[in-house]
Amino acid sequence: MDTDYFKSHEMCWGTLGTVRPFSNFHPDRDAVEIQAALEKKDAVTLVRILTNRNNTQRQVIAKTFEEITQKDLAAGLKKALSGDLETLLLDLLMPPLQYDAHRLQQAMAGLGTDEETLLEILCTRSGKQLQDISATYKHLYKKDLEKELKGETSGDFAKLVGALLNKENVAGVVQRDIESLSVSLNGKKADAGPWIDILTSRDSDHLNKVLMGLEMESGQMVDQILEKKFTGDIRLGLKVLAQCIQNPDVYLAKRLTATKTPIVQGIMVSHCEEDLLCIRAAYLKLTGTSLYTALQKQFKGDHLQALLAICRSED
Repeated sequence: MDTDYFKSHEMCWGTLGTVRPFSNFHPDRDAVEIQAALEKKDAVTLVRILTNRNNTQRQVIAKTFEEITQKDLAAGLKKALSGDLETLLLDLLMPPLQYDAHRLQQAMAGLGTDEETLLEILCTRSGKQLQDISATYKHLYKKDLEKELKGETSGDFAKLVGALLNKENVAGVVQRDIESLSVSLNGKKADAGPWIDILTSRDSDHLNKVLMGLEMESGQMVDQILEKKFTGDIRLGLKVLAQCIQNPDVYLAKRLTATKTPIVQGIMVSHCEEDLLCIRAAYLKLTGTSLYTALQKQFKGDHLQALLAICRSED
């Protein structure tokens, strides 16, 4: 890890990310060092540089590398590295919108659909971000994201996914929304419609009041209500959405406890410049172990060092 990273007086320590702009930034020098490291297959140098620069700086490095060498940096990493470390460093090279679009595409690729990764992105991104992700997806894959999602899902779950992708903020009355959700639970089969309509079209402050009111009225936690009243994918979808409304950091911390490499890398890369400090705090409270320590029990080698550099420090 670059010691200069911690000496910077220019970094915004008020941010909630763990990866911040590197103050002593010289893209020419980085590009030359990376070129030599790729020739030697020197993973330590590649990890040191790419995990200690923010995404904007990595884009400049990639462009500078191409200007100096007439070669593509991503292609060079693929040639020099392999396995999880290769995947992680390639993930770090992608601009944020491209990375979210890539994760959505991967979640729908091949046999079966990774519903929870779809939900993770759709539930934790704002309506504006999702519009930008949709545009990026179309540019990258020449396909319409909404159509792709509908093709991979069905029934109420498809309606939920579509509504999430097209989130909007419509004014609502808290008590009226509580009543609508409460009425939808009556009868043998709960009606997902009001849940989809309300939970995807109000701001988070309003929805927190609605969910708290519903819990007080019913005497049950929202998670318990959804578990009892719904089944299948729509139950999963509504539970994830409710958790993300109530506390997205706790939801993402729970996701990290799965310790599956794609999940861990996906969350850490996606959130390292936004709110990984909050997710780290939630993880410690949830598990009693810091994320930094947990990573050391699960991963090893240069891949571990890269993940630790993104995590940044012990809690």
